[in-house]
Amino acid sequence: MHPILKLVAQRLALGVVLLFAASVLLFGLTEVLPGDAALSQLGQAATPENLANLREEMGLNRPAVTRYAEWIGGIMTGDMGTSLINKLSIAEQVGRRLSATLFLAFWAAIISVPLAILLGLIAVRFQNRWPDKLISGVTLASISLPEFMIAYVLIFFFAVQSLSWSIWGWFGMSPIAFPSFASVSPGMPLSAQLYAIALPVMVLTLVVLAHMMRMTRAAILNVMQSAYIETAELKGLNTFAVIRKHAFPNAIAPIVNVVMINLAYLVVGVVVVEVVFAYPGMGQYLVDAVVKRDVPVVLACGVIFAAVYIILNIVADVVSILANPRLRHPK
Repeated sequence: MHPILKLVAQRLALGVVLLFAASVLLFGLTEVLPGDAALSQLGQAATPENLANLREEMGLNRPAVTRYAEWIGGIMTGDMGTSLINKLSIAEQVGRRLSATLFLAFWAAIISVPLAILLGLIAVRFQNRWPDKLISGVTLASISLPEFMIAYVLIFFFAVQSLSWSIWGWFGMSPIAFPSFASVSPGMPLSAQLYAIALPVMVLTLVVLAHMMRMTRAAILNVMQSAYIETAELKGLNTFAVIRKHAFPNAIAPIVNVVMINLAYLVVGVVVVEVVFAYPGMGQYLVDAVVKRDVPVVLACGVIFAAVYIILNIVADVVSILANPRLRHPK
């Protein structure tokens, strides 16, 4: 078997094991927490008889091992089950919510990934000069702030105070105020959806941009110490050409790794952003399920999030090996 195919097979097998371990851990954590879906639905004033009847109706009176075995068996056959609270199909709900989250993550990635690489190249080109210090300072400030604080600051300036009105006015354009709630629906035109998610995309871009830019800068600066970089400079190539043609291609492995990690965060780590902007995605769906102790929904969301991380890490490993001839050698 080809080494790359063997690597992919090994990582996929390990990914399946990790998914199983993650499902066991999630199920165990939901079981040890006080309360359940029946108590959440009936409230604290529920009588023991009502609780017992509802738990029997929901199947919560059965042993935990039996319930987990039934759930994992359904997952292996493509059946995520039904919600304990609203009795709706989890697969249908997840399909709609996941598409909304991927839509938000896609536009954030389209902006943040190229911008992060470009800013990293500029920072290396002007190392220890004012462009490098300005880019590093701004990105360090953005990475130091939590997502919800960045979100509320943008809401205050671009929705409440309508700072965007004056910004668009500088260019002689009609004033635009961005919405503080990212309300989207499948029937909306693309322009309306992009307008609705403008602020969440800004928040996600600021959050992941700093990490990718700083890793790009560090990886390229590490390569710049190599002897072949000095040879390229002695040939008369300008600094940006040396970075673009020689340093960046040889620093692609760590850059790809950090880009994939941040892409996974755009899908998995959007819980806070979706809650702040009331965006109908997987993060909001997971929070609602946790509050209501809807265990099947929590397990389905957790396994999907874990699968996203595992798949993107496998892609990062394969791309890193393909980009490095030394790693492609069987030895």
